[in-house]
This record gives sequence, structure tokens and C-alpha cells, in this order.
Amino acid sequence: MQYEGVLRKMRTELNDPVDYYLVLPGDFIHMNLLLGRTLEISLLKYQCLGCGEDRPIFRQGYCRSCFFELPQAGDWIMHPERSRAHLGEEDRDLEYEQAMQLQPHVVYLANSSSVKVGVTRKAQVPTRWIDQGAHEAIEIVETPNRYLAGITEVALKEHVSDKTHWRKMLTNTLKDEDLVAWRERLRPFIPEEAAPYFLENARETQIHFPVTQYPEKISSLNLGKTPTYRGVLKGIKGQYLIFADGTVFNVRGSEGYYVSLSLNGS
Repeated sequence: MQYEGVLRKMRTELNDPVDYYLVLPGDFIHMNLLLGRTLEISLLKYQCLGCGEDRPIFRQGYCRSCFFELPQAGDWIMHPERSRAHLGEEDRDLEYEQAMQLQPHVVYLANSSSVKVGVTRKAQVPTRWIDQGAHEAIEIVETPNRYLAGITEVALKEHVSDKTHWRKMLTNTLKDEDLVAWRERLRPFIPEEAAPYFLENARETQIHFPVTQYPEKISSLNLGKTPTYRGVLKGIKGQYLIFADGTVFNVRGSEGYYVSLSLNGS
């Protein structure tokens, strides 16, 4: 069986374990059902998620031109504290920025490689935690806009990491943390403007991933350098496919790649 299309990050559902779906034009693949099967992935061309042209992908699934021009790739996405829509100030497209920034956002703690702080739209909980490969997470504050969440994250990352160590996450050398205790420890550092939005009663969310074999040593697959790869799928965590030989493939990091995917084995 063979599929073809441009890669976008896998869609997910919080079940036990998480269900993953790779969506392609006119079809989708329930990736959990492919564990133990041989997959062959080949890069056919590029297809920018912005203009749709066959141009080398620069970042986030966009070609260089789209990355520096489209509002979907604005600086405030990676740096929420730079959001300005609440002031009526435009970065690239004020209507788009108001729609994205002026909605509830959550500042959270997630444990994927170690405890980290992050920001996401409320509508993206728990999707964001799953995408980061977190096995446990908890909300800290829920703010009415992205700016307040952003300045809270900046304040808290002085006291806790804001990074995920993806190699550690994929080898599963993790330990459980008391995220409620972490939240209380960080509470005094929440900015005054965001303090009224502290979530007193939020509980930890536990997340389990469909993995039958974790890699001991990791080799990252870059289709730009290795256009074709074939291996037995052993797990899915975060947005990574994990193969029996220790190769891992970051689906989200390969957005905008137009690929063929062949399935063999049972």
C-alpha cells in the first residue's frame, strides 16, 4: 500500500495510549496500527505550506519568502511576550494576529525530558503536550491573551527550563515529578498582571505513548540528506516516528516535504 502527499504534523487524540493520525490529501493513516510494520519514506519534492510552490523549506514548513512574510510565521509565535495585538499594533496582519493572540492561553509545566515551562492556546491543550512528548503536564495560569501568557513564561523560565531535550525524551530515561509542587514553587514568580489567572485546582494530566521499543542510540533521519529510508516502526512519541534500528523521524520538523509512504509487513 502506498500513500503520497505533503507532510504536516500528525493529528492526535488523548487516549491510552495516544492515537496518531497522519493526514494526507483525501486520506489519513492511523499510525498506531503500523507498529511492527516496515515503512519506506521517500522525499519526492518540496511543497511550501504557504505558497504551495516546490521551494526548499526554510523553517516551520515554509519557504524563505513565506517565512519572512506570512503572519503564520510571525516572531510572536516563538516569542509570545512580543505579541502586540492586544494594543491594536500590527506585526504582519492585524486581523490574523488578533484572532490568534486575543484568545485564552495557558502557561503550563510539562515533563518530557525534564520539567519545562511553556505557552499554548487553550484550544491546543493537551495537543501541545503530546507534541512535546510529555508524559505528564499541568496548567499554571490561563490568561485572556497571548501577551500575558508570554510575559509569564519569560518570568518563570528564570527558574525552570523552557526547552525539551528531544534525545532524552526519545530514550525515555525519565523520572516522574510532582508538578503540583513545582507549580506552587513557581507561583511567587508569576508577574503581577497574570497573578489573578493562577489555576488553583488544575490537576496533572498523564500521557502514555504507543511505543514498543525505545532506542538506545538515536540517529535522526533528514530526508533532505537521505531522500529514502526504510525501517520497522516501533513507536511514536511527540511528533517522532521511532524505528527498530534507532532511527527517528520528526514529522513536524519535516512539514512541507512532499513524500511517498509505502507500507509492508504485518
